[in-house]
Amino acid sequence: MQDQMTPVERGTAIAQGLEADRLPCNPNIANGVARVYGCKISEFNHNPKAVAEAQVATYRKFGCDGLRIFTDLFVWAEAMGSQAALPDDDTADLAVPAISSVEEISRLQPANPYKDGRLPVLIEAMKYLAEMAGGEVGCSAGVAGAFTNAFFLFGVNETLRLIHKNPEAVHELSRVSLETCKAYVKAALDLDIGFGVTISEPMSSCTVVSPAVFRKFSLPYLKELVDFIKGFGVKPVIHICGQTDKIWNDVADLGIAGMSIDNVASLKDCCKTIGHKTKIMGNVDPGGVMYSGNPQDIRRKTLECIRDAYDSPQGYVVMSGCSLPVDTPFENIQTMMDTVRDVGYPVSLEKVEELLSQYAD
Repeated sequence: MQDQMTPVERGTAIAQGLEADRLPCNPNIANGVARVYGCKISEFNHNPKAVAEAQVATYRKFGCDGLRIFTDLFVWAEAMGSQAALPDDDTADLAVPAISSVEEISRLQPANPYKDGRLPVLIEAMKYLAEMAGGEVGCSAGVAGAFTNAFFLFGVNETLRLIHKNPEAVHELSRVSLETCKAYVKAALDLDIGFGVTISEPMSSCTVVSPAVFRKFSLPYLKELVDFIKGFGVKPVIHICGQTDKIWNDVADLGIAGMSIDNVASLKDCCKTIGHKTKIMGNVDPGGVMYSGNPQDIRRKTLECIRDAYDSPQGYVVMSGCSLPVDTPFENIQTMMDTVRDVGYPVSLEKVEELLSQYAD
């Protein structure tokens, strides 16, 4: 099936209440773009052109409604002194935090996005991507949120303990972390190439910390980062993994462009709770369905998500609940895209239910 509009044309038409060919759909292929492009993931760590070309190759193959310069969550902590494990052909992980004691926090310095670690590679990749995308599809700069980045500076388990033992130290970590996030975002938006921003805040999940901890230790820095981005005339999208229902209003009240939710959260409830405040994105299971399922599983779950969220007041984007595993079958990604194409726009609930009836148990 072929799209009849570009992503930019589609988004503009829907925003203006006009007919479009389909709902926006972004499978969130992440480092799986290396499989499409035909390179090793490690090439993204030093080759900005490969980062951009892999994104464009993926768009040309599947027609997804958004491209993002983002390789892994550890780039910002690494630029501040942490060590990342960089496999030859898999996504990076945290190897050694930047510091091992509270006394060392004062030594941390905000990263320079033009000089430190892999940040310059990503900044340069944005320039390539803007040129290659040619205004046809929206592009964004991904960034880890300040609270999440703080965990990668001191270690996940150590920071969780610090929340209770030395809360002021957590604030100190988050503050210097925030300065790195702001510097990186400024470098991206100063390029003035039409990029948006996506903030990933997995450690803010209610699966990881309580809503009270989120509001005390993450929300103030998230608000400051969002307000900073909005100062450039851009509203960011926020993704938080795991359960997030108890903090949906906190996040939506920041005045963001969209909220991306994990598959363990209820898409229907999210739309009812904050759909009038912001666009909702999600939430097909990336592992259990997109990676491990067959095309019939993907089609059924995609249709269920459309049924539950198509009429969300501020709009809806069909997405996976988080980044897809690297080796997610191309056939499954194509099935998600083609299912959304089959439904069309405006969405007819009757048509969705009719299509779903084919998969009734």
